[in-house]
Amino acid sequence: MKTPEQLSDLVEDGLIDEVISRLMSGKEADVYVVRCGDELRCAKVYKDKETRSFKQAVQYQEGRKVRNTRKARAMKKGTDFGRKQVEEAWHNAEVEALQKLDAAGVRVPKPYFCLDGVLLMELVTTGEGEVAPRLSDTRPDKETALRDHSVMMHAIVRMLCAGLVHGDLSEFNVLVDDIGPVVIDLPQAVDASANNHAQSMLERDVNNITRFYGRYARQLKGKLYAEEIWDLYKAGELHPESTLTGLFEADDTNADVDSVMEEIKAAYAIEQMRIERMNSQD
Repeated sequence: MKTPEQLSDLVEDGLIDEVISRLMSGKEADVYVVRCGDELRCAKVYKDKETRSFKQAVQYQEGRKVRNTRKARAMKKGTDFGRKQVEEAWHNAEVEALQKLDAAGVRVPKPYFCLDGVLLMELVTTGEGEVAPRLSDTRPDKETALRDHSVMMHAIVRMLCAGLVHGDLSEFNVLVDDIGPVVIDLPQAVDASANNHAQSMLERDVNNITRFYGRYARQLKGKLYAEEIWDLYKAGELHPESTLTGLFEADDTNADVDSVMEEIKAAYAIEQMRIERMNSQD
């Protein structure tokens, strides 16, 4: 096929030998199958901020640290240089997340490099060499659904233990090869401890995945994996091999408001008495 403009420099520089085909067009990037030497790889070409349809970038960037103070100031001011740095940070976030999750034992595509808005990474394929389908295009049987749901829950747990929440996880952001699920699309991954939306994002991720597999394994419906995972995380008891049940009972204990108000009134009365005693001594 004709080489897309965004990939022409990489072809000229010999980093990519040939563009084979366009694999998909998503909300934040176009993805191509490319040849590098004897290997087929995946080239993800990020769309410009003005043209991509991913609308909640600010929410996802909350809590991300920028070490270079000059860049951080420019990003905050929204200068041309700053906006360029925001885009670069968005792209590099995916590479960093892929590297971190691979080290944490989460199945993700291996990243090679990110240059000029292009992420070159492993092409996930089946045993026959075909491009692995998205989870949304599969129809697992009950046994497979239960097995792969468990794999995905533990992938989410491992992500959280590594300090990350995917933030946009669904059946459309998971590939399925001969071994099982592979998590993809991570530019919006958030810092679980620094982003105020991390809990709601994790709940949405978990519920999306459980909802999909629940179509094929009905016993998954109504399970509260998201609440269970976050509760363990909040209590400091979550670890990569945590056993999940999907059972969770919220603490519905109501605060004794009357007792609290009585304590406040008592403290106020004591303070007033102290002030009056000090005034009388004057």
